[in-house]
Amino acid sequence: MGGAAVGLPALANALIARRSPRLETPRWGRYRRYAWKQGECAFQVLGEGPPLLLLHSFGPGHDSDEWSQAGEYLAANHEVFVPDLLGWGRSDRPRLNYDSELYIQLISDFLEDIVQQPSTIVAAGLSAAYAVQVAVDRPELVRSLAAVVPSGIEVHGDEPDLKDALVHRLLRLPVLGTSALNLYTSRTALGQYLRRDVIRTPEQVDAARVEHHYRSSHQAGSHAPLAAYLTGYLNHRVDEILARLDLPLWLAWGRHATTPPIETADFWLKQLPDTELEVFEETGNLPHLEAPGRFCRRLERHLSTLPE
Repeated sequence: MGGAAVGLPALANALIARRSPRLETPRWGRYRRYAWKQGECAFQVLGEGPPLLLLHSFGPGHDSDEWSQAGEYLAANHEVFVPDLLGWGRSDRPRLNYDSELYIQLISDFLEDIVQQPSTIVAAGLSAAYAVQVAVDRPELVRSLAAVVPSGIEVHGDEPDLKDALVHRLLRLPVLGTSALNLYTSRTALGQYLRRDVIRTPEQVDAARVEHHYRSSHQAGSHAPLAAYLTGYLNHRVDEILARLDLPLWLAWGRHATTPPIETADFWLKQLPDTELEVFEETGNLPHLEAPGRFCRRLERHLSTLPE
């Protein structure tokens, strides 16, 4: 009985891993790879003009595809760079400790090595907190910031505690942890997650979107970065450094966003009272995905006000 209790979940995990298809090369933009020191990062390049770096949010199956439509809109006037951050999407998933410092360094190096000129960073969720840190530490790399439903204040701002460390260790166990994360990233669970926590419009959570999140979250090595995200190891607090941010910031929030809710915008506006806030009434956590046309028009309006 004990052998069956261990062997059956292990067998199920092996079958899931074997049957998980690889992510196809994107059909939008020009596919490239960046040979970073910790692993290769896939990214898309579109258009020509002043550079924009679009950073995806974090969560099960999240990757650069959330920017596909918005990236094509913005490519009419900009050179657009859209990476899969290390551990997500089509990028490598090396065996290492995933934390906020890893991604802050990756974003800095990507700007320096690939973009090679001051860029506007448009970042969603936790990526926005990393972008703020990069702008404070390396202001010569960043022209302006656009933060989309940003984390780092109140939500996803605390360092992991002892309970988080214990859960993280359990999620990294070969059988128990893998089984738990496979349940968390089943097609049914992902559909519920997207409809409940991410996308306000139910019809946008179709079978193709759920399938993409399923494939993206079942690539070899994907459980390590997801476990780090779920247990707070990717959190990054920014409220103490916002006063040092000395460049334009544009905030975009979905009215029905949950992580974090729109009330959190007050913390950003209190620290940076000159910041412009755009609210997208019928969207949730990803207004750039749910309403890409409106999002890009308002972002372009903001970008047109920046000094040369």
